[in-house]
Amino acid sequence: MMRAWLERLRGGVARGGAVTPATPVARVAINMRPTPAPWGGGNQWLVQTLRCLAARGWAVSHRLDAAVDAIVIVDPRVGGLVTFGPDDIRDHRRRHPRAVCLHRVNECDARKGTTDVDALLAEANALADFTVFVSEWLRDHHTARWFDRDRPHAVIRNGADPAIFHPLGADLLRPGEPFRLVTHHWSDNWLKGFDVYREIDDLIAGGGLPDTELWVIGRWPAEIRWKAARTHVPVTGPALASLLRHCHAYVTASRWEPGPMHPVEGAQCGLPVVYHEDGGGLVETCRRYGVAFRGDVRAAILEARERWTELRAKVLANAPSGDAMSVAYARELQRLCATPSTAIWPS
Repeated sequence: MMRAWLERLRGGVARGGAVTPATPVARVAINMRPTPAPWGGGNQWLVQTLRCLAARGWAVSHRLDAAVDAIVIVDPRVGGLVTFGPDDIRDHRRRHPRAVCLHRVNECDARKGTTDVDALLAEANALADFTVFVSEWLRDHHTARWFDRDRPHAVIRNGADPAIFHPLGADLLRPGEPFRLVTHHWSDNWLKGFDVYREIDDLIAGGGLPDTELWVIGRWPAEIRWKAARTHVPVTGPALASLLRHCHAYVTASRWEPGPMHPVEGAQCGLPVVYHEDGGGLVETCRRYGVAFRGDVRAAILEARERWTELRAKVLANAPSGDAMSVAYARELQRLCATPSTAIWPS
């Protein structure tokens, strides 16, 4: 679907993810190219942003050249889908100082227990005229370590593609039906909340959560042996959205997430969210239409079931939006390109 879109959109030329209208409004180089393969939230952000920018008449490439008006840093680690890095940007801006730079920050060391990510982001951010964080929690995390909040920045939260993740046709909770909980993860890292999902599985198997099902989609630690959970191999796009819409509520026990897509996709499919209070950036959106827990996930699940009609109305009114996310980035880039860069690059 994405590959075909890249070839067709606006009659432009698309090669390797680049989109080139005949007479572009402006030119932006994004240092990550998209892929039609499953690649997590960063790729989803990129696909939607490419579509939005192309619809506004922008030319998008994934390499630096003299015609570039703006540069977007998605990931400072060159390799794979990442086509150029901080050293390349630094050299380019010395030669072409008029180009502005936006840094999208969506990572931190707390997420997977790493030790080098925060430092890499700080180094790359020194090149940016403007910074976008995917959550207030992530901004505050980096402010406590290296980011100066007096520097120009904004918080733009993630949203999934509404053409795929939407509530139309979703199963409703009806009397006599089991309450279906769902979670999905590409990573099998324990910090994704697998200790809690295993606890829920034990509760269901032991009768502590009667008339309840747990659906687990994706990957999980090899040592887990599910007792009652209904499992499914990793899927993405429409297949994933269809599975989500067959359930009634989403559960996430992921910790210290900067701005995860998994609860966003669930919410956009109309699912209230049962979420961990230490979830990081996901708390900012889930608290609008979910139930929080820390030590007693069973009580949170029972509350979500009791309040399901109310919570579903809230998620339908307040769900994240991929459209709003993409437009917000396009507006920031437009504003930056209309404002001369104040950066001074030594020769």
